[in-house]
Amino acid sequence: MDFNMKKLASDAGIFFTRAVQFTEEKFGQAEKTELDANFENLLARADSTKNWTEKILRQTEVLLQPNPSARVEEFLYEKLDRKVPSRVTNGELLAQYMAEAASELGPTTPYGKTLVKVAEAEKRLGAAERDFIHTASINFLTPLRNFLEGDWKTISKERRLLQNRRLDLDACKARLKKAKAAEAKATAEQELRVAQTEFDRQAEVTRLLLEGISSTHVNHLRCLHEFVESQTTYYAQCYRHMLDLQKQLGRFPGTFVGTTEPTSPPLSSTSPTTTAATMPVGPSVAGLGPPGEAALCLEEVAPPASGTRKARVLYDYEAADSSELALLADELITVYSLPGMDPDWLIGERGNKKGKVPVTYLELLS
Repeated sequence: MDFNMKKLASDAGIFFTRAVQFTEEKFGQAEKTELDANFENLLARADSTKNWTEKILRQTEVLLQPNPSARVEEFLYEKLDRKVPSRVTNGELLAQYMAEAASELGPTTPYGKTLVKVAEAEKRLGAAERDFIHTASINFLTPLRNFLEGDWKTISKERRLLQNRRLDLDACKARLKKAKAAEAKATAEQELRVAQTEFDRQAEVTRLLLEGISSTHVNHLRCLHEFVESQTTYYAQCYRHMLDLQKQLGRFPGTFVGTTEPTSPPLSSTSPTTTAATMPVGPSVAGLGPPGEAALCLEEVAPPASGTRKARVLYDYEAADSSELALLADELITVYSLPGMDPDWLIGERGNKKGKVPVTYLELLS
């Protein structure tokens, strides 16, 4: 009991000393040990990363689940470590209503037949949306959430410890200045050496954690690419489902009471003048020029007069076609841009090999 009371009194004394030092600093009555500029930059970058990660996480959650009540419910299930119940998507619910309407209004009528076909398409759209939400949650939201709930909490804890060590150090400096007697000075100098050692040790621990934000950026970049891939897959599936629906509706020409005008052709009908306006089925990649122009022959491409730059590859990249250059993490390549080229791409050279490379996979060097 005595031991606990002594420890409690000691902790209270330390807390009071820190509070006095902090208050005097705020009023300009005490000196404050400043961190070096590089350390301050690391702190600012960490804070910015945390703030933007929170905003991106919250807005992505809104994108995947626009219903705020549903988001709150899912949040509570996660906090209680319970499985979130399966939820019917809006597309699947619309499909159910259309199918029930067709059954009641007559599935053999032109309107009923069309309702059935559209209901089937909406059901497939809803299933595609469900898959997209699931994939995006695992590959994108979970890593962002893990950073905020794991790494960032560790960084915040060590920063608070560093702040306390800094207050202790400055309080020791103030006591040394006020000491008059030789014995008091000797005691203050000893306390100052101990406080300086603890501060330096904590500063190094905090610096290492802050420098780890670079690895966090690389991880979030990879997750962002996966999110884009899942979103691309989702919209491509939606496009295919709607294209199939258009073709199916073309087999059921409308017969409307009270009009003898011919029905307009289905949207899927295309002519040589409209084919270019339809969405391309094949994947579209950033080219060296605007769509419709002949692709440049890479062997004929020469570096611009403005010169080239060196770039370090952040992580592996597999070329999508022969116009791209495959990359290996940590290798150095020569890069340059050409007039009219997509800003998200550069021309990369490695030895006698040449091809397009994505900018997001590179760290441009001076």
